[in-house]
Amino acid sequence: MKLLTLQKNTLMRNNLNIITTLLVTVVLFSCKEDPNKGPLPYYGEKSFVNGDTVNYQIPEFKFFDQDSNAVTSTDLDPYIYVTDFFFTTCPSICPIVKKQMLRIYDKYKDNPKLKLVSHTLDPKRDTAGKLRKYAQKLKVSTEKWIFLTGDKDSLIDMSANYFISAYEDDDAPGGIDHSGLVVLIDTNRNVRASAQGTDPDDITEFLLDIDRLLMEYEKD
Repeated sequence: MKLLTLQKNTLMRNNLNIITTLLVTVVLFSCKEDPNKGPLPYYGEKSFVNGDTVNYQIPEFKFFDQDSNAVTSTDLDPYIYVTDFFFTTCPSICPIVKKQMLRIYDKYKDNPKLKLVSHTLDPKRDTAGKLRKYAQKLKVSTEKWIFLTGDKDSLIDMSANYFISAYEDDDAPGGIDHSGLVVLIDTNRNVRASAQGTDPDDITEFLLDIDRLLMEYEKD
């Protein structure tokens, strides 16, 4: 009975996360703007602190990279970064998304202001060594493109903070159901843009969003 209750609570939590993520994703995509106009918007629920409006921020985090080094939110704060969630044995959307992430990598590989950050959803199999070999297979620099692993529950919970749907599902390919959303984060950990990583045309627009955000910092 205790196990059934635990499973029921887990299912309810997953369903709530899915619904929340879908609703936020709808907002993200419905708020797409003309890529030639001004600064990018800020996404997520705003809060009020001492009478001031504060934009939604990605919470602080700590994971481990492909070289087993700790990576925290503070380490990434100086950078704009593009993030996604995947796993190396994913037989469905991950190879498609990684192809589009490579487009982003190739365009900005010489820009020191931007990094790419990929989180595994399967840390049991995606050890640091496995992620390092995966990066080598992609032929990318891990100074530029970081691959993170850590506690599985923490990684799945973290995906929701980026408005990315991810949850365990025995019926899904590879046992994990997740979206192919890629998300753009600024130096204040604000969410500024997103794109569907399985859609090359959407990534083309996303590249323009990245350019717009970089221009914001060039003006400062």
